[in-house]
Amino acid sequence: MRRLMRELTELKNDPPEGIRVVTNEENMLDVTGIIEGPEGTPYAGGYFKVRFEFTPEFPAAPPKCWFATKIFHPNVSSQGEICVNTLKKDWKSTYGIGHILVTVKCLLIFPNPESALDEEAGRLLLEDYESYCSRAKLITSVHATPRTRPPEFETPAPVNPKEGNSIPPSTAVAPLPGDPLPLPIPPSMSPRKSVSPTPIAHPLQPSLSNTITNSLATSTSNKERVTPMPLSTANSNVSGTSDMTTAKSGKRSAATGHSGIEKRKKALKRL
Repeated sequence: MRRLMRELTELKNDPPEGIRVVTNEENMLDVTGIIEGPEGTPYAGGYFKVRFEFTPEFPAAPPKCWFATKIFHPNVSSQGEICVNTLKKDWKSTYGIGHILVTVKCLLIFPNPESALDEEAGRLLLEDYESYCSRAKLITSVHATPRTRPPEFETPAPVNPKEGNSIPPSTAVAPLPGDPLPLPIPPSMSPRKSVSPTPIAHPLQPSLSNTITNSLATSTSNKERVTPMPLSTANSNVSGTSDMTTAKSGKRSAATGHSGIEKRKKALKRL
């Protein structure tokens, strides 16, 4: 049962070309297939119903299948029984409803007069094809051609992906003359996410050019701020710029040495 329900759902969502499946809401096992008459055959323009009856042996055994719509065909009896090997010796448990309907549709395109259930149709097919076609077209126009196309073959209405409901194109509501039209929001005006403030950048590391510039500035300022230091006793022997400077420095060094000797003598006396 689960397999049958799954296959019926697949056939309704994605049916083969020219084939539809209808089920009874009260009995899911009451299945009817609808085959559209192939173009280029005497069955074009007709819609043929095929009924199914599932036995407890399904899918090990094929279901019972017959034409509910009257048709003039070599491989279909007057009671609607179908003669096709798929429903007999060639049946496999992997086959399903879709495979049976596709096989029957192919039988409408390529009849097999060698295994005919309708002897008259088989004979006309072999001996007088024109008479066979005219007879098949007549039966099709009388019993299989409806005034309007079956609703199962109509193009489905577009589906709204958000709501999942069918929206007929004719029900689209047009804006009134006084209503403002919705304008698309340009990318520049679209809402943006809040951005945290940019942290203050750390001071740049000293580059080679900055180091050279700073060193030059520092050396220049140091030159301007340098004060002359007095010469020590060790520097007294260095020659000066003039003789007066040399003499003064000599006197200062002598006086300094004399005072130092006197201080040493006073210290010895105290001891």
